[in-house]
Amino acid sequence: MSSYEPLTIDSAVTLVKKLGLFAESDAVSANEIGDGNLNYVFHIKGTEKSAIVKQALPYAKVVGESWPLTLERADIENRALRLQGTFAPDYTPKVYYSDKDLAITIMEDLSHLEIARTGLIGGEDYPLIAQHTGEFIARTLYGTSDFAMGPQEKKKLQHTFCNPELCDITEGLVFTDPFFDVETNDFEEGLRADVEKLWNDAELKLHAAQLKRQFLTAGDALLHGDLHTGSIFASSTETKVIDPEFAFYGPFGFDIAHFTANLFMNALSREESRRERLYEHIVTVWNVFTGEFTRLWNENNTEAFAKTEGYLTWLLADIFEQATGFMGLEMIRRTIGLAHVKDLDSIDDEKKRLDAKRHSLSIGAHFVKKRKAYTSADQLVAAVKEAVQ
Repeated sequence: MSSYEPLTIDSAVTLVKKLGLFAESDAVSANEIGDGNLNYVFHIKGTEKSAIVKQALPYAKVVGESWPLTLERADIENRALRLQGTFAPDYTPKVYYSDKDLAITIMEDLSHLEIARTGLIGGEDYPLIAQHTGEFIARTLYGTSDFAMGPQEKKKLQHTFCNPELCDITEGLVFTDPFFDVETNDFEEGLRADVEKLWNDAELKLHAAQLKRQFLTAGDALLHGDLHTGSIFASSTETKVIDPEFAFYGPFGFDIAHFTANLFMNALSREESRRERLYEHIVTVWNVFTGEFTRLWNENNTEAFAKTEGYLTWLLADIFEQATGFMGLEMIRRTIGLAHVKDLDSIDDEKKRLDAKRHSLSIGAHFVKKRKAYTSADQLVAAVKEAVQ
């Protein structure tokens, strides 16, 4: 198998046995479990072991073959997983095998865990998810930054994670399309007045443009690139971050912004009495990120100005400001853009669903425009609580 062809259940089983990951005599079961937009995902289970086989498709499943995509993203995902595993092994699935030509990564089976978004919608609480995710983000970002690697080594690594096609998706679906009347947008007719108000908000568009430029030009560290609650497997004791196929060098605040935005949207989908735990997670992830980033800064820093008074404080404040803006953009695009969140879409009562989506739009727009006014996660939570009263 030297050239690309899409896997089937049978050929996925043949492959894992050929590689010696499962014995030839093992009576394995397999099924296709992928529910994402870009890949096939096969769950292979034998008598004593199991594995996940993930294969990139040459097009976006959500649209079809009319939206072609490079298979290079599978190699980027594989290398990102391996690199993230060096900095945050407890929070990254193990990679067993990869094949660049076939766009395949075979990795640890995490089926004993649950996709965090699914669990949160069902009312599950993952007590350690914010702590673990904060540590993951701090360690992977700091470890791939100029501060840890030095500018020369970082530039060499940065060159290998050029990811233009996946970045183009983000640049369009997150930073551009929701602010214009384009076909990729998808929203309920009951939101039309709110959406048209957003499209006509010149101040909001200016701030969205500023944040887009930051996304386009900043190369602080290797990002996961799509770190929402659907990219996390969790239980009461474990957290694993998956699917870094959008990985590229970008701004420090992007990953934590998407994680917190998705927590806020889950909170908006709940009755008021059940939101507090989500708010606590949002504060915790920021506190953990800040503490872990500071620890790493003090332990391993190649920057001559590292001990200059006020430098780290300024940097962390800058990261928080940009993240507040990125968070707002994520809330907007997940409400009216091409790819929604089930948290909001699954609200059965139409009035409650539309109210939650209006809150997501208005809060998102506020955070984009007023991001400089916020300096702590507690302030963000207070603003959301006030907005939904």
